[in-house]
Amino acid sequence: MKSITLLAFTLFSMSIFAQTNEYEMSSYLLEGFKAPNTNYLGEAWLNPLIRSDESLSYNITKATFKANSTLNWHKHTYQQVLILVSGKGYYQEKGKQPIVIKEGDVIRCSANTEHWHASSKEQDVTYLAIYKGETEWTNVLTQEAYDQVAELLGNN
Repeated sequence: MKSITLLAFTLFSMSIFAQTNEYEMSSYLLEGFKAPNTNYLGEAWLNPLIRSDESLSYNITKATFKANSTLNWHKHTYQQVLILVSGKGYYQEKGKQPIVIKEGDVIRCSANTEHWHASSKEQDVTYLAIYKGETEWTNVLTQEAYDQVAELLGNN
């Protein structure tokens, strides 16, 4: 009986505590909003999970690019980290060969390094982008250039 009373008291206390605390939460599972088609080809969805503020100096955004979609060339004032959580895509830094990126890959792009990333022709890609500072859009990645990369990398 004593243990039942203690258990009831503990559960009651926890329920009061849980109901009075407020948490900042977002859901990784939500697709987010369809991004305005200004710096990419195709279809992209963004879910800003964490936004920088006075106590946290970086952003984390979940981005999903539907198959056959790509960002334009761009660079960031600080380094960017991409954590691939599903699908397959392409990544390229200026002056280097493009590569296939896939679920489980983590890419660290140095500050002020011009690059682009995209879904593959046949699969969506979803990644978490960790970044801060500004993004500078530098050049358009044309559909023809994207198609050439897709052909070069094939089914890797």
